[in-house]
Amino acid sequence: MGFLKDNVIPGNHGKVFGTDAKKDEDLAYIKSLILKIKGVEDVVIDRSIFPIEFTVCTSALVKVDDVEKVVQKTGFHAIPQELFSL
Repeated sequence: MGFLKDNVIPGNHGKVFGTDAKKDEDLAYIKSLILKIKGVEDVVIDRSIFPIEFTVCTSALVKVDDVEKVVQKTGFHAIPQELFSL
């Protein structure tokens, strides 16, 4: 895999992940766990599309695997979406 696919790059664009979580409580729990990862500044959940997506914004380089592992501990999945267009 490439550098951009393996990492969440610092900045305001973030990285988008799809999830199979649907309940507000589950999404809030996932958000709280992701926010505990060093370097993560914000998690924005988009419930207007299916499957539900969330964007992770960072102030430092964060590995995509770290986000996936934290979410998997909840019993749900975080699937990184395609790279943003330049």
